Amino acid sequence: MNPIPDHLARGLDVLFVGFNPSPRSGETGHHYANPRNRFWTILYRAGLTPRLYRAEEDGELLKLGYGFTNIVARPTPTAADITAAEYAEGRQLLRRKIETYRPQTVCFVGKGVYEAYSGRRGVGWGFQEEQVVEGVRDFVAPSSSGLVRMKLEEIVDIYAQLARQQDGE
Repeated sequence: MNPIPDHLARGLDVLFVGFNPSPRSGETGHHYANPRNRFWTILYRAGLTPRLYRAEEDGELLKLGYGFTNIVARPTPTAADITAAEYAEGRQLLRRKIETYRPQTVCFVGKGVYEAYSGRRGVGWGFQEEQVVEGVRDFVAPSSSGLVRMKLEEIVDIYAQLARQQDGE
């Protein structure tokens, strides 16, 4: 399996950052491709997309102002398979991507992703008071993995904060 391509552009509304690709994403070359991953349903139900997209359409979301990357590029079955060295390298690469592309908001799809990136612990869901990259808002959301035990509606409500920000509320 190979790393999957980032979908990046300058000035995105939201850059979604995951832990790393699943084996299914590695096989297909698309973000959030595991059928048990609820990412695409969450975006739609939270009001971030006008319709339910499929993983194969991940590149189309650039037209909506949304991009995709991961803190670690190597596909693994779970985030527990990521090494400390991979996180250290990924943290530096991710910061350079954010500094280069300057999205308005970076949505970390999983609290652990944000903690690995920022070095902060005990953070809450939603927008963070302190920014890692000046001028870029950090948003922490639950992982969309089917392994997450939160109810789908609770997760959708957190992501809906992003939709409200997009609508200027």
